[in-house]
Amino acid sequence: MPRPPRRRLLPVAQAPRPDPGRFAGAVSRVGRLTAPRHPPRHPSRKVPPALITLSWLLLIALVGGVLALVDGILRVRGKGNTLVGIIEIVVAALFILSLFLPGIPFGSLVLAIATLIVIVVGLIVRGRQGVGIAIAALAVIALWIVLVNRWLVIPGIN
Repeated sequence: MPRPPRRRLLPVAQAPRPDPGRFAGAVSRVGRLTAPRHPPRHPSRKVPPALITLSWLLLIALVGGVLALVDGILRVRGKGNTLVGIIEIVVAALFILSLFLPGIPFGSLVLAIATLIVIVVGLIVRGRQGVGIAIAALAVIALWIVLVNRWLVIPGIN
């Protein structure tokens, strides 16, 4: 049986190009092989960075969340109430993250109320720990909840 003749492959530059009228909209094999893999980057079309508006409400929430987080850490390091401390750390961290990230499952207000409840429970079953940081966190988060709900309107803050 005779062997079929070998096809000779042409380099890309010599490959025949299809008639543009005949294949309207179709991309040829040569075009697919020689086309750039990524679209060209345009320096004038930069995506602006995500900006956070610095406001008094954000600062009040940050102070309250950080105080609650510190209180939770001190509660875990103490000899008793480690469960309340762990819950306080988790809720306070989620509260702080919810101020910056939109994908947190509950809103900032719900997490602030949960943080407030955990701080009150921690004050009730405080054990051998001071209450200064817990009361400060309680006051600041309660102030934030009142201001966010517009129960008290202070011009320049909310």
